[in-house]
Amino acid sequence: MAPEGLAILGALALVAVLQLALLLRRPPTDPVLAQRLTDLQAALDRQGERVAALPAEFERGLAREAQAIGERVAAGALDQTRALGEGIGRIADRIAALEAALTDRLAADAKAGREALAEQRAAVVKALSEHKDDTALLRRDVTQGIGEIRLALTEGLARLQETLTAENARGRDLMDAKLRELREGNEAKLGEIQKTVNEQLRSAVEKQMNESFARVSDQFAQVLKAMTDVQVVAAGIGDVKRLFSNVKTRGGWGEAQVRALLDDILPPGSYETNKKLSEDTAEAVEFAIRMPNERGREVFLAVDAKFPTEDWDRLVIASEAGDVEAERAARRALEQRVRAEAAKIAAKYIRPPLTVEFAVLYLPTEGLYAEIARIPGAIEEIGRVNRVMVLGPSLLPAMLRTIQMGHVTIALGEKADLVRELLGATKAEMAKMDEVLARLRKQVTAVGNTLDAAQVRTRAVARKLRGVDALDGPRAAALLEIEAEAEESLGEGDES
Repeated sequence: MAPEGLAILGALALVAVLQLALLLRRPPTDPVLAQRLTDLQAALDRQGERVAALPAEFERGLAREAQAIGERVAAGALDQTRALGEGIGRIADRIAALEAALTDRLAADAKAGREALAEQRAAVVKALSEHKDDTALLRRDVTQGIGEIRLALTEGLARLQETLTAENARGRDLMDAKLRELREGNEAKLGEIQKTVNEQLRSAVEKQMNESFARVSDQFAQVLKAMTDVQVVAAGIGDVKRLFSNVKTRGGWGEAQVRALLDDILPPGSYETNKKLSEDTAEAVEFAIRMPNERGREVFLAVDAKFPTEDWDRLVIASEAGDVEAERAARRALEQRVRAEAAKIAAKYIRPPLTVEFAVLYLPTEGLYAEIARIPGAIEEIGRVNRVMVLGPSLLPAMLRTIQMGHVTIALGEKADLVRELLGATKAEMAKMDEVLARLRKQVTAVGNTLDAAQVRTRAVARKLRGVDALDGPRAAALLEIEAEAEESLGEGDES
């Protein structure tokens, strides 16, 4: 290869090395600079390969020149010598020219390389500066954008929170108002219903109390009358003793008392007689009272009358004779008899859930009940152990009145439900009436509009006929046949 080619390749290699050094100093974050660095590295590698191949190519050129010279020398000595001298001169001139040209070319290439290097350095510095400025601007823009977004989010969250707070406050106020209105309406309705129920209950209770006081007064008057007739009653004691000597007669007398009290105090259908309380036994209680029950299920209270006259007679005889031991023994026997009857009643007639958890043992006379009541803890123990209430002629009516009041209370409760249903139906009808009135209002409005339009037309016709003389009423009616048409219209309306 010619020396000028070597010089050019060397200069290019130098420029490539300088550009590579400048590019290596540039940050690798710029993709354009990275691509240029890659391209320069590839060009540098190619220039290195070409520079490495230059010595071998130069040696091959020298060998070819020496061979040509040898051939020419062999062809002719003088000619060769002369030609060799000339050739050597030409070679020397050529080498000198090449050296001068190479020197000039290297100087020019070095200058161009320096200028290109300066330009590349300026471009790299400018690119780095612009990249740095762009990065700073981008960072500032991003920071400013993030700040603006954060501020916008903060303001939006604040506005949203204020809106939600206001909406919650309005919703809470509206709900409180609705609840207060609903509570006031319910309280008013409940007050009216309670007032109605209380009035009915008070009137019923007053009526029952008045009737009860009247009956008590009558009974007290009868007792006073009976006390005045003690002598008459004493005269019939023998007949009474004969009556009570028969067990069936005694039982019938006690049952008659209970039946009379039930018929007198309880409403009709409130009790049954000879009621079987279980399918697996043939035992039937004398009286089964239907207890008040709001659930609609029948629950009975068993009432059985007992009159142990033998033990009672022995106690009376021992008391009149003043025999303390006999009186104590007779009272103990009477107590045992009553306890045994209570145990039988509990075993036969307490059958939940058809019956309540207790039953009633009725003693037909106050004296017999008083003797049982005189025994300390007897009635309480019978009630606790056997779940049987021992009642006399004065206590059974009180219990029956309590049961009767329970029936009255349940009846009033049912009536209250009926009143509530009636109020609900009335409210529904009022809503329908409101709709009818609204439709009627629309119709009346339409009729009014029609009448207004008719009056407008009538006034317009009257203005047009202002210059015409009006006839008197009868002549105008006869001429226009108004009366006949009016009667015909009325007749058609009556027929419809």
